[in-house]
Amino acid sequence: MADGPARVIDFSNKRIMVTGGAGFLGSHLGGLLEAEGASDLVIPRRVDVDLTDQAATRRLIDDMRPQIVIHLAAEVGGIGANRDNPGRYFYANAAMGLNLIEESRRIGVEKFVQVGTVCAYPKFTEVPFHEDDLWSGYPEETNAPYGVAKKALLVMLQAYREQYGLNGIYLLPANLYGPGDNFDLETSHVIPALIRKFVTARDAGDPTVTVWGTGKASREFLYVEDAARAIVLATQLYDNPEPINVGTQAEVTIRELVESIAKLTGFEGSLDWDRSKPDGQPRRALDTSKAKERFGFKAKVGLQEGLRRTIAWWEANGCRAS
Repeated sequence: MADGPARVIDFSNKRIMVTGGAGFLGSHLGGLLEAEGASDLVIPRRVDVDLTDQAATRRLIDDMRPQIVIHLAAEVGGIGANRDNPGRYFYANAAMGLNLIEESRRIGVEKFVQVGTVCAYPKFTEVPFHEDDLWSGYPEETNAPYGVAKKALLVMLQAYREQYGLNGIYLLPANLYGPGDNFDLETSHVIPALIRKFVTARDAGDPTVTVWGTGKASREFLYVEDAARAIVLATQLYDNPEPINVGTQAEVTIRELVESIAKLTGFEGSLDWDRSKPDGQPRRALDTSKAKERFGFKAKVGLQEGLRRTIAWWEANGCRAS
């Protein structure tokens, strides 16, 4: 683990519920929690419980009686998926959070950890994004319903802390990527989509790969193992109501990202930039100084190394994972 203040939560005697624990980030987080001493993990599955249903969520919380809840579960995708499902993404993400926070408050959960989204920031936020900028404007239109739903949960946690004493914290991670990501071209985010496109084109000998937008937009990407480590540290050490950015503080343009993935996958053809497709938010990069100050987090895996690991995972697992 990263250097930081002394730990204040001993996971070995806590029942920890991780929603979305069987998913991309959750699978990495579960292993890290166990390595840190957690032996009583509860991972509800979507096939067994619908967290958008308050009665079902209440039964789950009553049956499991967790002491710590880490809420990762979300319905999310890239720009295309957000444009196709704005209503669903707003409802599902808002409802899951509302139900879990209320039911956790009701039974006296000791700590609630909400993983938010960088999409909650206003469209034209000065780079790097500071946590105080969160309310200075409206999110970028293509992912605003998702971002607003997630941001509402910050307000709920702060209100519940004030009225009921619920110890809820809120993390704002940069765009995640890494082994085990969603590589479905209809719903994936930019890095897995690009990796799949370039590997497929390389293997098929295709001369061209089509890429969305102009390439001018920028993003910050956080390797999934770093994200899991940040969540563990924050769960152990951070107890304040203010949201905290989690990232690398390294900004890269989409054009630079595309060129890096093309090179790392060995694709030697040309790029076709489809300018009829949206770029999304113009720029994204986080000020991550508070994460280091408050719970000792600093990212360890740089983008090039993370891309190499993710490409290797897809090449080894893509046929059975697709």
